[in-house]
Amino acid sequence: MLKIEHLTKLYGDKRAVDDLSMHILPGEIYGFIGHNGAGKTTTIKACAGILQFESGDILVNGVSVSKDPIACKQRIAYIPDNPDMYEFMTGIQFLNFIADIFGVDEAERKESIAKYAGAFELTGDLAQPISAYSHGMKQKLAIISAWIHKPELIIMDEPFVGLDPKASHLLKGMMREVCDRGGAIFFSTHVLEVAERLCDKVAIIKEGKLIRSGTMDEVKGDTSLESVFLELEGESC
Repeated sequence: MLKIEHLTKLYGDKRAVDDLSMHILPGEIYGFIGHNGAGKTTTIKACAGILQFESGDILVNGVSVSKDPIACKQRIAYIPDNPDMYEFMTGIQFLNFIADIFGVDEAERKESIAKYAGAFELTGDLAQPISAYSHGMKQKLAIISAWIHKPELIIMDEPFVGLDPKASHLLKGMMREVCDRGGAIFFSTHVLEVAERLCDKVAIIKEGKLIRSGTMDEVKGDTSLESVFLELEGESC
């Protein structure tokens, strides 16, 4: 579903991502963890086709992000760590705008909007301008917009930040539903307890390099993900 092959991204002389290779398969929720500045957001933005990179490649269902970015973007949805939106729009205008971009027909978009806006208790706020939304409301709107075209792959950067417990629980269920229908989820998080309970596989990145990856049991063994992460963070790359 998502294949990262020897990805390297430079900022000047700094290797933000250093020869990173990962493979996310259909049906997997794949967690991506590391300290601030480890290279998580850079990797995620490269996978979403937002950042160019110096070497390597990223494939979405066998299609290269660097060679055919439009085809890749048609297959994915991306939620950044800060949900920047067109704040002059109302919530419903923004959702229809996203649906138009992805060619979602009227009946299907209405069904999806009604389903997810109702679940997130956002229906009554869709007529309001996004500028009046709280951070949590913007995050919920971003999630609805990501699900509206039923993407094969959803890439998210810290998706649980700003969500209340009920919305977080709902999002976890939505993530599993995507994978149950053959899609995949790739997301970063600092909430290690969530990653441990939710993810099928996890990767730990430090200073741009992959230092541990595999199934949750392979990575954490008989201890906790938090213990493994803190132990690896204390080691030099």
